[in-house]
Amino acid sequence: MRGIEHMALNQRSEVIVAVNPNAGATETAIAAAGLARRLEQLGYSVVVRSDLDEIVEDARARLDSLRCVVAAGGDGTVSLLANRLPESTPLAILPQGTENLLAKFLRMPFRVDEVAKVIDEGLETRLDAGRANQQLFLVMASCGFDAEVVHQVHQSRRGNIRHWAYARPIVNSIRKYRYPTLTVYCDDVVDPIRLKWVFCFNAPRYAMGLPIAEEADAMDGRLDLCGFRGGNLWNGLVYLAGVVTRQHRRWRDTVMSQAKRIRIESSEPVPFQIDGDPGGYLPLDIEVVPGRLRLIVPRAWVLANGMALAEAVEELAEPG
Repeated sequence: MRGIEHMALNQRSEVIVAVNPNAGATETAIAAAGLARRLEQLGYSVVVRSDLDEIVEDARARLDSLRCVVAAGGDGTVSLLANRLPESTPLAILPQGTENLLAKFLRMPFRVDEVAKVIDEGLETRLDAGRANQQLFLVMASCGFDAEVVHQVHQSRRGNIRHWAYARPIVNSIRKYRYPTLTVYCDDVVDPIRLKWVFCFNAPRYAMGLPIAEEADAMDGRLDLCGFRGGNLWNGLVYLAGVVTRQHRRWRDTVMSQAKRIRIESSEPVPFQIDGDPGGYLPLDIEVVPGRLRLIVPRAWVLANGMALAEAVEELAEPG
């Protein structure tokens, strides 16, 4: 099935719960402590850490006995851990951020006791990742208007980001953003594509559930690009309406493509964002990294992703 790997978790019994202190410190700490207690009731040895260097050092020391590192936070927390932990480290998610796009894609529950059940009974699955200027991302990267908004939001960030925190940056960007031309190269195609908006997806999720590239597949070894040619507020509103109604793919102004490598350039300073966090400014080199992520996912998600995996789950469930 599209090169996906899966396995039943073995008897590794140690868990590290990694808390992002920026992702709503009090709420996240309470949820992390609750998860630790529930996992200990299930027989696991659990430590809760908030210092990234300590988390990485602890994971390296426990790799042979480590069930997983739990990312307690949002998409940025999962990305941060994926970038720093050894590649062989299994990750699980305790969703605590604003959007939690990856958790929603994987159908991860939000309740502490249900997350503990997934860690105890779920399957370990390999998914692709993207790499943007050598930084791993799990869901998506984009540049242009929405990345400008993300940069502004994070400049004034204080703890967890709520949806209302985007209101002023959106208004500011509507007033000031100039829609520079973005020159996009896909794989070995010599002729570039010139766009005003560019979105690149590893998994089919975007903020507020917008179906920009809902056919994206985190197990196919490719990235899905969606771009728009028009560069003003009116175009943006039209594109938004097209995305909401799932009509945008049919338009001449829309470019949809798949690629393993993408380069984006501009003659002006244009920001990009990865997984909802500011990434820097163009140029941007993106590539897919097949099977890079090891994630513990619910069995229901595995069953929903094809009969080949469903049959494997049934075999794993058989006695002996």
